[in-house]
Amino acid sequence: MSLLDVRVPAVVLRVDRNPFHHGTLGAVRSLGRAGVDVHLVADSTGSPVGRSRFVRQSHPPPAPGASAAEIVAVLRRVAARIARPAVLIPMDDASAVAVGHFREELAPAYLLPRQPARLPERVADKAELAEVCAAAGIPHPRTLVPDSAEQAAAAAWRLGLPVVAKWSRPWLVPAGSGLRSTVVVRSAREARELFGRTEEAGSRLLLQEFLPPGPDRDWFFHGYADHTGLVRAGGPGRKQRSWPRGAGLTAVGLWTPNPRVQGLAERLTGELGYRGIFDLDFRRCGGTGRYDLLDFNPRPGAQFRLFTDGAGLDVVRALHLDLTHRPTAAGAPLAGRAFVVENYAPLSALRPAPRGRELAWSAPDDRGPGLAMWALWGRHVAGRLLGRLRPARTPVPRVAPVVVRQAGQPADERCPADRDEKPTAGPGPADRSDDEKAGSR
Repeated sequence: MSLLDVRVPAVVLRVDRNPFHHGTLGAVRSLGRAGVDVHLVADSTGSPVGRSRFVRQSHPPPAPGASAAEIVAVLRRVAARIARPAVLIPMDDASAVAVGHFREELAPAYLLPRQPARLPERVADKAELAEVCAAAGIPHPRTLVPDSAEQAAAAAWRLGLPVVAKWSRPWLVPAGSGLRSTVVVRSAREARELFGRTEEAGSRLLLQEFLPPGPDRDWFFHGYADHTGLVRAGGPGRKQRSWPRGAGLTAVGLWTPNPRVQGLAERLTGELGYRGIFDLDFRRCGGTGRYDLLDFNPRPGAQFRLFTDGAGLDVVRALHLDLTHRPTAAGAPLAGRAFVVENYAPLSALRPAPRGRELAWSAPDDRGPGLAMWALWGRHVAGRLLGRLRPARTPVPRVAPVVVRQAGQPADERCPADRDEKPTAGPGPADRSDDEKAGSR
């Protein structure tokens, strides 16, 4: 018998059109396996998630680039079709911000955590997150927000090249623009030119000190803050492999106890009064051992299923239990459990996993998405290879900005490794932060 109230359906919402977002499939499977009717509001055309047997019904998603009001209008139409209150689960920043703004208008058709309306937007905005961390005393990369192209060039020199450039609201970056949410810039000229595209990007440019990747430096924490503020489910994890290498989303993650990371997560969410699912990304300084917060995602991270405990509880199930006033029966943490995105780390998916492992796409009780993923992935890789073989119509610069996971330190506490190590990254199809690329991660 399910611990969840199966009379209450769930709506999984994603605005981003990336077909390889495995976190969406994870949410569908988590609740569907528990007997909950799952309604999918996402672009499932050609996406593996549309092949899951746990999707009760698919609904047309908001148009690409939809405003918060347009997203809410779609949700109202879906609510009218379902005709009973449902737990709503935003899976990307755009939808999380929209739902946060319009929480009161969406209730009672949707069950949602109660918190300040602008809080999801504040923490998702990269520039505002720097201010949030400063106020809460949470380590965070030193960040400068220029007001002009000349200030951008000066900030790059001040921080020490190379530096990391981010658009403060990456969900506003238009598809097909060639802009990336996060890049390394290696000269003041690059910083100046990038600032010139601010209007096109739709949000402010910020510059941060660069902290290079390294073994055991990338960490994350997934959790659910219940109606009392207590963090339930989830836990700290370590990124063992990423795609692109040293720079991208989690290809292989490991549930690894880390009291320092957990303490930072609980302190920050407690001071903010945050309620709901969250996904935090940290980078550890190789010289000092300090953990800097890189991103605060007000939604499930793509690898949230890594933290499925001995009772089958994860952050999505914890949300449903809490909002339907059911007890959250946590089980024993399964330290050492692994999560593998098999199209990015196929060999890791084949190796023995003595402490348990979950694959992002393949599952014995839901084979359709795994088969569809490999077919789609084959076409994706073939298309990219053909694109590289075709002669370029215009000259391509020899050196392009590199997508990275990054961090930095205040000037008087800068990580010693920053002075000696150089940025590294590998090629890959993903251009955005962990989950925005292909599936936080």
